Amino acid sequence: MAARCIAFLGPEGTFSHLAAQQRFGSRVKLVPRPSIRSVFDYVAQDRGRFGVVPIENSSGGTILETVEGLTSGAYPLFIQEALAVNVRLALLGKDKKNIRVIYSHFAPLHHCGSWLRATFPSAELSVEASTATAVKRAASEKGAAAIGTKDAARRYHLKVLEFPIKQDCKNVTQFFVLGHDRAPRKNNSRTTIVAALPNRAGSLVDFLQPFKDQGVNLCRLISHPVAGTPQTYVFLVDIAGSERSPAVAAALRKAQLVASSLKNVGSYPVRESYDS
Repeated sequence: MAARCIAFLGPEGTFSHLAAQQRFGSRVKLVPRPSIRSVFDYVAQDRGRFGVVPIENSSGGTILETVEGLTSGAYPLFIQEALAVNVRLALLGKDKKNIRVIYSHFAPLHHCGSWLRATFPSAELSVEASTATAVKRAASEKGAAAIGTKDAARRYHLKVLEFPIKQDCKNVTQFFVLGHDRAPRKNNSRTTIVAALPNRAGSLVDFLQPFKDQGVNLCRLISHPVAGTPQTYVFLVDIAGSERSPAVAAALRKAQLVASSLKNVGSYPVRESYDS
């Protein structure tokens, strides 16, 4: 992928930053943005720009701000690739004693909840917009710590107090790379669509039936409310297979007959996971 500027959810030291670094290295300019929405805004302003946004954490769940950006119709962008990071979390701070508050993004706080309650039962858990924002805030406060990437300790002059934090299950964050053009057709193994359905009984069943009939697996199905229209939803659907696959193409043709609208927002490759 020939890319000049890659936006990511900042500041530097987030897992989005790590994913962008591991995918693109030093060949590009990495641009931190304060929110996922601002990543979409930044990329949309110039055809030479790309963005890395999280879509799902295996413990914390779906990242709704990314779903909103993909389903709103406000951004003429397509998914170029899917990335994933095997997340190993670090507790960062100045001193492990007398920690009164621990900052992080909601997903790490959720994932580490049992360990945090057992290890720091009196500490307040406070949600920040990103892990790096959390680390930055912890660096400026006495008695504060943060959960984030191990690399963030160096960036914000903190100690690694615990690494890796004990985890009860595997923790993976998945990302999309966004751009203006459809991804090249070579090696595409997943397709994502946004569909609106008629508000009637059975419409979702009718929409899904063609995929079952064609033996096409759906990797993700997310409903999202339409702003300003109560009890009306669109669906973000990840499909295992390229849009060029005869089975996927046939299922999409039949599903489109059921949907009020259907937009293909990308057929793209899925890269192997990176380690944090």
